[in-house]
Amino acid sequence: MEQVTMADVAARAGVSRALVSIVMRGVPGASPANRERVLRAAAELDYHPDQRARLLGSGRSRTLGVVHGLHEPFHGDLLEALYATVGAGPWRIALEPRGRTRDEARAVRALLDQRAEALLLLGPALPTADLTDLAARVPVVVLARAVRSSTVAVVRTDDDAAARTAVDHLAGLGHRRIVHLHGGRAPGAAERRAGYRAAVTAAGLHPELVTGDTAADALATDPPDAVLAFNDETAAALMHTLRARGLAVPGDVSVVGFDDSSVAALPTVSLTTVGQDAAALARHAVEQAEARVEGTGEARREVVVAPRLVVRGSTRAR
Repeated sequence: MEQVTMADVAARAGVSRALVSIVMRGVPGASPANRERVLRAAAELDYHPDQRARLLGSGRSRTLGVVHGLHEPFHGDLLEALYATVGAGPWRIALEPRGRTRDEARAVRALLDQRAEALLLLGPALPTADLTDLAARVPVVVLARAVRSSTVAVVRTDDDAAARTAVDHLAGLGHRRIVHLHGGRAPGAAERRAGYRAAVTAAGLHPELVTGDTAADALATDPPDAVLAFNDETAAALMHTLRARGLAVPGDVSVVGFDDSSVAALPTVSLTTVGQDAAALARHAVEQAEARVEGTGEARREVVVAPRLVVRGSTRAR
């Protein structure tokens, strides 16, 4: 089926293409009768103006460029929340992924080539200096990572408080040896380690942190009372390893994840987790992008969203 053009509408309405353009742009210059004739013809032909072409003509793209990780389950939740936030409003979202064979810098360049008016970077790995340089060219909002830069906007979960909440939950169930399977240098990992250490120490317990490819096997060999994993994906993989070694979750080991991603809610996983509020993170991110692009609203350097504990079947009293 051929795309209906402005010329088709003009022919149906019996007016010039220039008059159709005036009506579609909503600017003065058409009589009420001609405006009604054009709109009726457009409806009959199911004509929809090319918004991107109109915006480019005005020097605007109205595009929020989003860089996301292909292998990050929670990023899918954030993307869904971003689309819901933008809705039918004036902004459109352009996505560029990063992955094992496609680095973040390439994704950013692709969005700049698409004339994105602001960049929303989900858990970026770029150094702070590179993010600061990028923010000098275009407004940058970082989600799910703390960044110390006066020019980069940050919207993140309180990772420190989240880890404390998880440890308090496990200690309250009577667990005494609580291990943190941490995320190394991943975004948010340092804050979660700090919160874990503080909460374990406050409970009179001994901090024990592990990471790496062999961590799950080590935990299955010498099982603790409970494990706080860096994220839901790591927690689910650990549960699989523990059960393969004949250990029950939560009968022998309680496990807590992080994110409350779609993985955690699967009936076969039923993971207790510390949830990040994807809807709130997305809403604040779009607000901060708009504040910087449009010069309206409050442009804040950092917005921190409270976590929430979601209790499911992977934890129980000792």
